[in-house]
Amino acid sequence: MAGLTYATYKTAVATLAVVPETDPNFLTILPDTIDYAELRIYRDLDLLSTVTSNTSFSTASNSSKVAITQGTFVTLQNINVITPAGTSNPDSGTRNPLLPVSKEYIQYSWPSSTNAGVPEYFAMIDERTFSLGPWPDAAYTLEIIGTYRPASLSASNTTTFISQYLPDIFVMASMIFISGYQRNFGRQSDDPAMAQSYESQYQALLRGATVEEYRKKFAASGWSSMSPSPVATPGRG
Repeated sequence: MAGLTYATYKTAVATLAVVPETDPNFLTILPDTIDYAELRIYRDLDLLSTVTSNTSFSTASNSSKVAITQGTFVTLQNINVITPAGTSNPDSGTRNPLLPVSKEYIQYSWPSSTNAGVPEYFAMIDERTFSLGPWPDAAYTLEIIGTYRPASLSASNTTTFISQYLPDIFVMASMIFISGYQRNFGRQSDDPAMAQSYESQYQALLRGATVEEYRKKFAASGWSSMSPSPVATPGRG
């Protein structure tokens, strides 16, 4: 399947659902269908394409906590403290990677700003706040790397990574949602196997896409980017 645009996606889903593309009820639920499909794929695959970096946050002198604006990240992966203090461009300074630890460790080891310095550790306090240890002794730029939620496919955003590179999984996930809309989930429905069939196809396609994502991250067999081989022996060193 070639990559989909919003228009070709709408046609594909309408065709499988056996409804006119211009059906007002279909058009009403289409945004919810897209949300369901995209969010499920993002959570199931942990796509490398959703990783981004942000340097708009910084520490405050003698304050251990840093708050991130809501919606900036879904998950955090790395935090680098940029030295010397006042350096806004990470490439113009030195990256000091922070090690993730428990908040109890930081609270026990650095209960106050005594011995403040360049932070070495961080711990998540809640979804948007993390604490640093030791407490920073100056205002340091932070390079935060994590995942975000890209804009959804729509009439004004006609292509996305998912629609272009995972169109088959996208359509299958969409049809699971459509099956619920058409009340084809239960035993009393017109087609009780419809949702299960699309779910089965989604899971089958997901397995291949998962391997591909691991290959992108050099986390496939032997920490390489190669497809797993059932015949290659012995394993490479």
